[in-house]
Amino acid sequence: MDETVITVRGLDVELGGVRVLDGFDLDVRRGEFLSIMGANGAGKSTLLRCLAGLQRPAAGEVAVFGRRPVDGPEFWRDVVHIADEPSWYPWLSVREHVDLMRAVHGEVRLDTDAALELFDLTGRDDAAPARLSTGQRQRLSLAMGLVRPSRLLLLDEPERGLDLDFRDRLKEIFVAYTVAGGTLVMVTHDDDLAWSTRRLRLEAAG
Repeated sequence: MDETVITVRGLDVELGGVRVLDGFDLDVRRGEFLSIMGANGAGKSTLLRCLAGLQRPAAGEVAVFGRRPVDGPEFWRDVVHIADEPSWYPWLSVREHVDLMRAVHGEVRLDTDAALELFDLTGRDDAAPARLSTGQRQRLSLAMGLVRPSRLLLLDEPERGLDLDFRDRLKEIFVAYTVAGGTLVMVTHDDDLAWSTRRLRLEAAG
């Protein structure tokens, strides 16, 4: 089914009096894998926050699944937004953080053991996040986002802290998500990770 998941029309965003997006338009259809690229300050992360309902635009319209994105439970049942490193629960292990997704959402796309293996965290499942490397914590963030049911992934530089070998696996994980019917919008500086995806390059407004 040719379903439009994201529609953006005439989007203007100002941050600190500076216009970062100016009359921006975008359409993303179900099953697409869109990579958003461009220099720092071009508005890539700001656009992602608008799609997640976390940034109010100065003008224009944004619709996700036919409705304005709103930071609330109904919206987050369908959408996962992975950006800055989350605030970890220091008393929970890696495994317990992944298990938490089932408790919160009632179901998961992968069981915990499969998620730990997929994101190369087997053997670190009893560790607290504070004892992980930067790359391991990033993989845990991604595991928690990918393990829960969703229809749209919004990812801000998911390659941060990851070694080259795991970046290759990450692309396979993302493609599998879209093949299964999900839609993925990713901000990235990694040409290899964005290779073969639909690309959109943003330029600084003004």
